[in-house]
Amino acid sequence: EVYFKNLSKQKQKKVMEKNGTNHKLRVCVATCNRADYSKLAPIMFGIKAEPQFFELDVVVLGSHLIDDYGNTYRMIEQDDFDIHTRLHTIVRGEDEAAMVESVGLALVKLPDVLNRLKPDIMIVHGDRFDALALATSAALMNIRILHIEGGEVSGTIDDSIRHAITKLAHYHVCCTRSAEQHLIAMCEDHDRILLAGCPSYDKLLSAKNKDYMSIIRVWLGEDVKTRDYIVALQHPVTTDIKHSIKMFELTLDALISFNKRTLVLFPNVDAGSKEMVRVMRKKGIEHHPNFRAVKHVPFDQFIQLVAHAGCMIGNSSCGVREVGAFGTPVINLGTRQTGRETGENVLHVRDADTQDKILHALQLQFGKQYPCSKIYGDGNAVPRILKFLKSIDLKEPLQKKFCFPPVKDNISQDIDHILETQSALAVDLGGTNLRVAIVSMKGEIVKKYTQLNPKTYEDRLELILKMCVEAASEAVNVNCRILGVG
Repeated sequence: EVYFKNLSKQKQKKVMEKNGTNHKLRVCVATCNRADYSKLAPIMFGIKAEPQFFELDVVVLGSHLIDDYGNTYRMIEQDDFDIHTRLHTIVRGEDEAAMVESVGLALVKLPDVLNRLKPDIMIVHGDRFDALALATSAALMNIRILHIEGGEVSGTIDDSIRHAITKLAHYHVCCTRSAEQHLIAMCEDHDRILLAGCPSYDKLLSAKNKDYMSIIRVWLGEDVKTRDYIVALQHPVTTDIKHSIKMFELTLDALISFNKRTLVLFPNVDAGSKEMVRVMRKKGIEHHPNFRAVKHVPFDQFIQLVAHAGCMIGNSSCGVREVGAFGTPVINLGTRQTGRETGENVLHVRDADTQDKILHALQLQFGKQYPCSKIYGDGNAVPRILKFLKSIDLKEPLQKKFCFPPVKDNISQDIDHILETQSALAVDLGGTNLRVAIVSMKGEIVKKYTQLNPKTYEDRLELILKMCVEAASEAVNVNCRILGVG
């Protein structure tokens, strides 16, 4: 914000004129769920604050529009953003087939929206199946894509989806140095990669809500103290649904035994979530005196809850990314976040196959306080991203270029190379005769000119020039490009 306030009017004018006279960059931000909105909202606020540079279109789809997942589109409205389009794209069923059908439904509905909005660039976040539909639609419709959080590594099918979006995207904003190196290793153009940090950290590191106790009491009860409650957020692992449901059951058993007030958030819309909700209801979590089960918590309040919790448990990326900013102890269960960079506040339970193992992890972590981590950002991501957006030249070719490592020379032929090297003009200053010839690369004489050698030097020179001009004129017709003497 400070950077843009300090920009001189002359510099602002140059940026606007780069893509045409007074052309504002039309940016479409598409959000699919509560998690990606927490990363996109800071960027959206930044774009909205610069109306002289940008026009913002907001498209909402996915689980935002489902009551069972909290109707989270309302928090976008509460943030005073105009939602230009709402697309109901989720096919219910919460299994693998429903995920595929949801992608297909989104692909059917998105072209009409994009044709109407005609954005210069679409911002897509992360690794969700909804985001894959967005990136596919935009790429096929020749709309530039800016991908947030590419290059990271985690478990499940999310890895494959994230890297697929990377290949479709034209520009990349990554959060860590390792993610940047991964993108370069994937042959993405380094000039189109921005190491900015995570946009949500801009809000996390400036979160100084002094009235956090009222938030804690609203969600967990009047008698709860700071560092004396747990936040649990666990999602299904789509590549091993049966095991992830069993792991969730063990987690709930361990939390019941641990006997601390616990805020449990419902899982996301991935395949297997319906079975996980059944497990919650089977164990009576929604009516248990120690538990508060909720579909959604607004992000501003959620970060206060995790910042002052005694522990966070589950397999959400939030635990290994955002929570590190507060030094809150985290127990990461299973393989869903395998490969993520984490701070020392995270205790991994890779094979959470027994209740006792999870319970022991709770006993080790609960109530600790770790140093704050800034692995995923320093609080200045949004100004960097806005500057990056302004630097995009819409006149550049849309076609992506990949920076592949050098390989063996191609054995195929190129017509320009053939035309430039197929023949040469040769001159023989001989004794009895003067000879000029067009000679092919194979040494074959294409055409030869012969004249008797005049006696005087002046006549000889004049004749040579005359013969060369005649031969050179003919050489043009056979694409002779190289002149030589000998």
